[in-house]
Amino acid sequence: MKKTLFTGACTALVTPFLNGKVNYPMLEQLLKRQMEAGIRALVICGTTGESPTLCDAEKLEMFRRAKRYVGDGCLIIAGTGSNCTEHAVALSKAAEDMGADALLVVSPYYNKATEEGLVAHYSAIAGAVHIPVIAYNVPSRTGMDIPVSVYQCLSLIPNMAGVKEASTSISKIAKILASCPKDFVVWSGNDDQAAAVMALGGQGVISVLSNVMPVETQAMAQAALDGDFDTAADLQLRMLPLIELLFSEVNPIPVKAAMKLIGFDCGECRLPLTPMSRESHEKLKKLLSIS
Repeated sequence: MKKTLFTGACTALVTPFLNGKVNYPMLEQLLKRQMEAGIRALVICGTTGESPTLCDAEKLEMFRRAKRYVGDGCLIIAGTGSNCTEHAVALSKAAEDMGADALLVVSPYYNKATEEGLVAHYSAIAGAVHIPVIAYNVPSRTGMDIPVSVYQCLSLIPNMAGVKEASTSISKIAKILASCPKDFVVWSGNDDQAAAVMALGGQGVISVLSNVMPVETQAMAQAALDGDFDTAADLQLRMLPLIELLFSEVNPIPVKAAMKLIGFDCGECRLPLTPMSRESHEKLKKLLSIS
C-alpha cells in the first residue's frame, strides 16, 4: 500500500518576476505566507508558475531555493513535465537532486501520445527517480485526455502517487476512483470542483485559488476530508465568484493581478501572456474590495 503523498490543499504557486528575472525575495514571502496558512504542499513551476517560459536553470534554482526555505515544513512538488520524454526524465532527475519531494508531470502536449505511449512516458520518468510522481491531466492545455485505462496501468507503478485531474468531468473522476486502487490518489485540478471531487473520494485539490486565499482553500479541503460536506460546499460556493474571475482569462494572468492587488507584487507574466484586461481587472478589484 502506497503512502498518500498529501491531503488537503496544495498551492500551484505563481512565479514572481522583477525586471524579467525570478524574484527570489518575493518567492520566499510567498512560501512563508503559504506555510503560515497551513498549506503543506506546494507545486513549483507548474502551469500557474509559467513553466513554459522558464528555462531549466531557472526551474532547478527555484526547486533548490524553495526546498531550502521550507525544509521539512512543506512538500515541494516540482513541475518537470515535457512533451519530450528524454527531457522530462533529465529534468526530473535534476529536480530530485535539488531536493524536490515529488514531481508533477503533465501529459505530453502538442505531439500527444497513444495510450501505449503515455504509459511508456510515465514509466520512463517514474523509473528514473526515487520520489513520487503525480500525473497531470489537463486536456484544455495539452489537447488530449488521459484515458482511465492508462491510470489503471500507471497505478501499478510503485512511485506513481496519483493524478491531478483537470478534465472537468466528474463522471470520469468517479470512474478513476472506482477502477484504480485506493492508493492511487485523485486530486482535483479545478478549484470549482474541489469539494465535489473530494465527496467522491478525492484527497484534495492542487489549487490556483489558494495563492490568493490559502486559509480558506485549506479550510474547504479540510472540511471535506473531515466529512463535513455542508461546510465544504458552503466555502466552495462562497469562493466561486473569485474562482470564476481567476479563470476569466488565461491562467496565470488573473491570479498574478490578484496577488498584486492583495499586496504581493509578483510582476507581470512573461510573453506570450499579457496583463489582465482593464475590464476584468476592475471586476477583480471590486470583488477583492480594493479601491
